[in-house]
Amino acid sequence: MRTSTKKFQQIASGGTVLLVAITVAWLSYTREPASAFLFPRLISIVFLALSCWNFFRAVMGMARIGGGLDVTSAMHITPGLVVMLVYVFWLAKFLGFYVASSLTFFVLLTLYDSGNRSELSNWAKRALITAFFMAIMYALFAFVLKVQLPRGMFI
Repeated sequence: MRTSTKKFQQIASGGTVLLVAITVAWLSYTREPASAFLFPRLISIVFLALSCWNFFRAVMGMARIGGGLDVTSAMHITPGLVVMLVYVFWLAKFLGFYVASSLTFFVLLTLYDSGNRSELSNWAKRALITAFFMAIMYALFAFVLKVQLPRGMFI
């Protein structure tokens, strides 16, 4: 791959991440009640600082790792992006955070797991991993952070 194409892809990727970071930080500081957005604000500032550093490195040509985003890689991540967009813009609001997150995590795990989809043991493994992950998420948000998460049709 030519150096100019690689640098453009790194700048485009870094710029996209920077735009997302700016949007997340802006949203976390403009939503009410302010106390409910304390944790997102802290995370968004760290995310914004790291994405600024990443973008700066890409523009200055200091990013020497990776070749940018090629078509093959883009085709591999597209299904996951579609699932995440459905989750963020519809599923979490409709079903509630925990149910939607469980379903989304299970679907993403199934999409990207290299295990055989016709074996029952692989499906059981995915279900156990999903349950364990969601138990950790529940403990983190409910007991450690004491954050109220979006409710929907289900809990």
